[in-house]
Amino acid sequence: MWYFIGFILILIIMSIRQVDQYERGVKFQLGKFIKVVNPGWRLVWPIFQSMTKVDIRVKAVDVPFQETITRDNVSAKINAVIYYRVKHADKAVLEVEKFQYAVSQLAQTTMRNVCGELELDELLANRETAAQKIKQIVDKATDPWGISVESVELKDIILPDDMQRVIAKQAEAERERRSVVIKSQGEVAAAENLAKAAGILSAQQGALHLRTLSTLNDVSSDQSNTIIFAIPLEILRAFEKMTNHNS
Repeated sequence: MWYFIGFILILIIMSIRQVDQYERGVKFQLGKFIKVVNPGWRLVWPIFQSMTKVDIRVKAVDVPFQETITRDNVSAKINAVIYYRVKHADKAVLEVEKFQYAVSQLAQTTMRNVCGELELDELLANRETAAQKIKQIVDKATDPWGISVESVELKDIILPDDMQRVIAKQAEAERERRSVVIKSQGEVAAAENLAKAAGILSAQQGALHLRTLSTLNDVSSDQSNTIIFAIPLEILRAFEKMTNHNS
């Protein structure tokens, strides 16, 4: 009698399985799925029953570098990281074999396809748009597996050396173009201001003489400068009038 009781106690102890808070247990009986087990101590009778524990925390999967050709026929290597979590533990076990591997493979093929639909400039300038499209496709495909994709991030885009040199030259040409545009805009503004100043000086009698005297004062502050006097035409005409009057 005591041997039988001891055997039952040992069997019960051996049948205890612990499911942690971040896990869910998928329980089978005689090979058939019966229920999803919540966290805590649970009895799983040997031989007749079995249980597979599934981690429901968010997982980060590093998608290795993939060779892809953009829509404008530029070869590139791209890698990414995908964040996902298991929503339904039973589907993750029953609907797909090794869901971690399946998600990684699906992300690789989707990333190649999406990047192949974009031109290089679009891919470099709109990484978030490409990543969002990859997320939507992978999330829809993994939904029957009970998996929810939280986000996808494109990490690195590696281009061939010759393409990197072309992009560097293009960026340099763009900077030079902006410099020329800014310089020309400054010259236009300066010309407009000079035209306004000339109009004001010509409209006021004697203003040109004052401007000339002011310029001479600025130049004469340095003794090493050689000053050449430019006599305004008005002064010569004044001398001409005085000569004609005296004669």
